[in-house]
Amino acid sequence: MPDLADLYPGFESRWIHTEAGRLFVRTGGSGPPLLLLHGYPQSNVMWHRVAPRLAEKFSLVIPDLPGYGWSDVPRAGPDHAPYTKRAMANAMIALMEELGHARFALAGHDRGGRVAYRLALDHPGRLSRLAVLDILPTYAMWQAMDAALAYKVWHWTFLALPEPFPESMIGKDPVHYLDWKMASWTGTGDLSPFDPRALAHYRTAFQDPLRIHATCEDYRAGRTTDLAFDGADRAAGRKIDCPVLVLWGKHGIPSENSPLSVWAEWASDVRGTPIESGHFLAEENPGPTAAALLEFFTEAS
Repeated sequence: MPDLADLYPGFESRWIHTEAGRLFVRTGGSGPPLLLLHGYPQSNVMWHRVAPRLAEKFSLVIPDLPGYGWSDVPRAGPDHAPYTKRAMANAMIALMEELGHARFALAGHDRGGRVAYRLALDHPGRLSRLAVLDILPTYAMWQAMDAALAYKVWHWTFLALPEPFPESMIGKDPVHYLDWKMASWTGTGDLSPFDPRALAHYRTAFQDPLRIHATCEDYRAGRTTDLAFDGADRAAGRKIDCPVLVLWGKHGIPSENSPLSVWAEWASDVRGTPIESGHFLAEENPGPTAAALLEFFTEAS
């Protein structure tokens, strides 16, 4: 295993025990608590370029989701828990409570954004504010899955196929898959936006067959259990009860139209803006991303 650079100098690292196993987490900064959740196929490292600015105002908690990064890889059940976003959200609450935070702000990118909005829906009052980066709700994605979107996000259907097919295909050359997939989502179409040290973290974790399986279970949950949870909330008319900031890449996944109208169906207080980037806002264009997050999270309620 290669030596991996510490991209959070001055931050602490620890493992927190939860029902989803041990969760690896970086903590640093001072001020009100702010939880930062990564997406696929990354880890806590994705926040390393915005963390220094956010840490000036907030006590940051930056974990690896179950099955990702350095966190444990729990066994999946028939409903794909503990990789459902409800189960992951419960694990995040347990983690935050262990650190002494019953109420907190939350920003999530990609799959982490799905955990984030599920936490907001399932646990009203837990969040002071919520930011979601470059996603639409899972329900909205599947409802809009026409030919154009299916071509753009083909990994949604591929990774959700029954095991072990996607695991076997990716496992033939996981680094090639990871590099190609991440490059295809950037605004430049290559890996130049990423710090090579961060890429080393992503590649190391993704070469573990157990973690490849865990990430597939994440998407299987999205296609089944998560979709059912979202559908139930839509049918019941439930909405997120805290202010929501929506950031998206001008060349990201929900780039054709503003996602604000979609998110307005899921939350009562929504605002947002595009960032000049592809899918990976926090790494491709960290300055404006950090500025938007700081402005939102420091705004008086």
